[in-house]
Amino acid sequence: MSSPITTINPATEETLETYDRMSDTAAREAVEACHAAFEEWRLVPLDKRAETIKAIGQALRDTSEDFAQLMTREVGKLIGDSRDEIELCAAICDFTAEHGPKELADEEREIPGGTGVITYAPTGVIYGIQPWNFPAYQAIRYTIANLMAGNGVLLKHAANCTGSGLFLRDLMEKAGLPKNLFTVLLIDHDQSDDIIANDLVRGVTLTGSDGAGKVVAQQAGKHLKKTVLELGSNDAYLVLEDADLDVAVEACVAGRIYNNGETCVNAKRFIVTERHYDAFVERFTARMKAVEMGDPRDADTGLGPMARDDLRDTLAEQVEKSVENGARALCGGKVPKRKGAYYPATVLVDVKPGQPAYDDELFGPVASVIRARDDDDAIRIANDSRYGLGGGIFSKDEARARALAATHFDTGMVCINGYNLAIPNMPFGGVKNSGYGREHGGFGMKEFVNAKSLYVTQ
Repeated sequence: MSSPITTINPATEETLETYDRMSDTAAREAVEACHAAFEEWRLVPLDKRAETIKAIGQALRDTSEDFAQLMTREVGKLIGDSRDEIELCAAICDFTAEHGPKELADEEREIPGGTGVITYAPTGVIYGIQPWNFPAYQAIRYTIANLMAGNGVLLKHAANCTGSGLFLRDLMEKAGLPKNLFTVLLIDHDQSDDIIANDLVRGVTLTGSDGAGKVVAQQAGKHLKKTVLELGSNDAYLVLEDADLDVAVEACVAGRIYNNGETCVNAKRFIVTERHYDAFVERFTARMKAVEMGDPRDADTGLGPMARDDLRDTLAEQVEKSVENGARALCGGKVPKRKGAYYPATVLVDVKPGQPAYDDELFGPVASVIRARDDDDAIRIANDSRYGLGGGIFSKDEARARALAATHFDTGMVCINGYNLAIPNMPFGGVKNSGYGREHGGFGMKEFVNAKSLYVTQ
């Protein structure tokens, strides 16, 4: 059996809990129990599934403070961000409960000599491999959609938020979800491959790096399992020549440091045209420099620790390599001498291809500012990335910004004159190395269903 899981508070470095990993036999039996629960759940009418999901949303709100404090202890999230995350999860439950029965209802179409019926049948057990940056949301995002669809759900959560995964399981069962229908697997990577291969598992969804996505997609492909992948990104936010600089600076700072900068759709690259470049850099840097690190439990703290020491060290190395290759740090850029996995809000300029700050995802509070000649050049630079998850455009001409976003911005989501995270009624997902498939907005409910055709001859 693998070594136990130990969770550590990244702000204080204190040990929180230790958990035993499952044996191979226990993991296999957990999959079998989830499948047995699915066999009953798939027969539950859509409106009854919706009632249970609504109850889960209420349970999230009822336990919000306890859950939020746990997440902050496990991964260092600002307590306000943890509370907001719980409310987002509850809103996802509300949206799914309200719209799920209609989204998944049978559809009828005319066919020669009769009626065609499309019915959305659940497929079975869906396996989710999820990261630590949103301990509740990352699990809820795919779980609630699949429960609504009638599937069973397995969760392999990031080790450092194991407590959050187990909290969520207990919460769901207390809210009325049948036991074992949502199952948390305490397993290692080798065991995870066995789960993917298990014949009872019908689909796999992953949120993680593009490297992890390639590995999981390859493993799933060997067994002809469908995957949904929400992977890394290097989201570009464009400050065009007609942008309102006040709006741009405010949104860009918020977009970079939200969740301690550890969000796949954080604003990361800031591409600014010549007209605004100097003024943007000055004002943006001043605002980033003023962000103070502190105790994530304190409501006045602007920036908490990163989730683990190794993640902080990786970010620091990316910054160092970027500077070695010509970038300049206008603020931050050094690991502070203090307890905890802290890294300061950092602004890099003179960012060019060949630097990690340009080419790679910097998963932490580091902003890469890039100069563009004009609007066309800004779009070119934005698309000069292997990623395509989110992005943003700042312009006073909303119609033109919408056209640029719709036609020329090669990414799954675009914010115009603002910064947004996931919204329950809008699809979430990316293109290129940011993955494929969609969640939210009704789309996630149909990723792992069998769109079954019935031909009724009259």
